[in-house]
Amino acid sequence: MNIFVGNLSNQTTDQQLTALFTPFGLVRSAKVIIDNYSGRSKGFAFVEMPVDSEAEHAIRELNSASVNAQTIVVNEARPRAERERSSRSRY
Repeated sequence: MNIFVGNLSNQTTDQQLTALFTPFGLVRSAKVIIDNYSGRSKGFAFVEMPVDSEAEHAIRELNSASVNAQTIVVNEARPRAERERSSRSRY
């Protein structure tokens, strides 16, 4: 299951997320999303856990938890919506 983690502080790392979710089960990946221009965290991340029951337990226990002085939001990630392409050229 792919899990969305929001309201992260700029100091939260991939390794911290892995450590946070590991007590609930196997973590396949944990990735803080970084802004391409500033190089800073966008304040959210995705954690992938292969066992749904473990992921659901992690979501229940970690939603509204405090991490790096921030109250995080944890829920099942929704599929990314298709964005309409502009007919205008970017060049």
